[in-house]
Amino acid sequence: MGTTVTKKIDLRVLKTASDMNLIQKLENDIWNMAPLPVHQTITAAQNGGLLLGAFYENELVGFSYGFSGFNKGKSYLCSHMLGIHPDHQDKGLGALLKQKQKEIASAMGYDLITWTFDPLESRNAYLNLSKLNAVCSTYVENCYGEMDDSLNQGLPTDRLKVEWWINSSYVEEPLQIEAAAAQDPFEWGVSEDDFPVLLNTEREDALGPVLVPIPANFQAIKSQNYELAMDWRFKTREILQSLFEEGYAMAGFIKGKEELVHYYILVQRNELQLN
Repeated sequence: MGTTVTKKIDLRVLKTASDMNLIQKLENDIWNMAPLPVHQTITAAQNGGLLLGAFYENELVGFSYGFSGFNKGKSYLCSHMLGIHPDHQDKGLGALLKQKQKEIASAMGYDLITWTFDPLESRNAYLNLSKLNAVCSTYVENCYGEMDDSLNQGLPTDRLKVEWWINSSYVEEPLQIEAAAAQDPFEWGVSEDDFPVLLNTEREDALGPVLVPIPANFQAIKSQNYELAMDWRFKTREILQSLFEEGYAMAGFIKGKEELVHYYILVQRNELQLN
């Protein structure tokens, strides 16, 4: 079903005020939150930003919104939002939009695209790290403060900042990591309500790849066991910040056989060919 849908998807650059109004309606359908102002999105589109729409039978069902960023003498595309209508999720549209974004951003002169995502959202982690071959070594605590939308309400909005070096050899040929030989120091168990529980945050100092578990379905934990959700937030925050300080970067994501947890794969950042 997903393949059939993606073959019928028309990807377009969005530039006009009417395009921006379509985005606003879709935002409401996806997140039920106040949409981006049209004056903001259209200004971004006219000044180095990039907005893309995925149309199915002439209806906007997905979009991405990025604006130009600048840091330490280098410009990049800040990919701020990507959303897919609930009726069209899990059909590969997110990956389609990102690949088109990569193609057009490269033609515009960008080498780097950045964005953020929740460290505990496994679906986003798999797309970003395993399908797109982005990397990450930046953790931001409570990035957006308190948010009251359905996905973020009640928890600190911690985020990972992704780096997608779109013109690098790494994107086409990522580092091959033998996950079976990686350190797996963080144990987990199962709660009385059948959710995974992270048992420790300590590891012995050692080089080489490291596995870090996260829940396969964090939203289910959040909706049914708030204290456990907070426990995952603070323990993974501690683990990932510590590894990043040691020079590690996320370079992959694997789905665990147990079905309750999946794993980030981290390696020393200097092993990656990013330029």
